[in-house]
Amino acid sequence: VREAIVNIPMPKDTRPFKSMRGKLPWPIKGRVAYAFGSEQIRGKLRRNGMVIRANEGSEIKAIHSGRVVFADWLRGYGVLLIMDHGNGYMSLYGHNQSLLREAGDWIHAGESIATAGRSGGQSRSGLYFEIREKGAPQDPIVWLGRR
Repeated sequence: VREAIVNIPMPKDTRPFKSMRGKLPWPIKGRVAYAFGSEQIRGKLRRNGMVIRANEGSEIKAIHSGRVVFADWLRGYGVLLIMDHGNGYMSLYGHNQSLLREAGDWIHAGESIATAGRSGGQSRSGLYFEIREKGAPQDPIVWLGRR
């Protein structure tokens, strides 16, 4: 039986996520194929994140320090990794080929966490990337710095 580890302090090299708006590094190099809010299925759903095209197997980097809270397959996202950055902020990395970290791991900004892929039924490889604040999807582009 696994027990949850709670009340562990965040790494000391971390600035509050909220203060990083417009300054976060891109998780992977590539062209934005689908932006936040774009239509997904016959006009009924809107994307809660963005899709960045990248070669299969390209390394995906953590945008900010935090803790992996989910690392597994999830319908619609494929192989997915979710990081908790504290104060209600999370980043989601989906359609991965493989995961390099697992739930419970503490990660520093810039560390490799996964490799880009086509999981979840994608025809082309890339990264599905999402940022959430208190569960509400945010437009990732306003959080990322210039390339």
